[in-house]
Amino acid sequence: MQALADTAAVRVYLVEDSPAILERLEALLATVEGTRTVGRASRASEAIEGILAEHPDMVVLDLKLAEGSGFDVLRAVHGAAPGIDVYMLTNFASEPYRRLAERLGARDLFDKTTEFERVREAILDRTARAH
Repeated sequence: MQALADTAAVRVYLVEDSPAILERLEALLATVEGTRTVGRASRASEAIEGILAEHPDMVVLDLKLAEGSGFDVLRAVHGAAPGIDVYMLTNFASEPYRRLAERLGARDLFDKTTEFERVREAILDRTARAH
């Protein structure tokens, strides 16, 4: 029966280089029934490889990474697997970044300081669409 529950779960991949933010994201995911984390990365190259291997339903993607940028990841992932919902989370949420994220295929871009809870809303929305 557990295998059936896992196949119904919304699979989320987290790309974040800050351990504190990653911990907050995982705590946030734990509050949304029907989701599970299927991978984590802190560098662009490992994120691209992991996301394309796991093919999650959803990615929460930081803009500034330990190596590379979230835009590098977004370009590669959206080009190879446009059906994956990518939500960016950043401290750099100015309008030019928002427009570029949208143009590259992100579903939305959230400011870490003022919009962190919107990540939960996006996860809830994705979970509702999955059921």
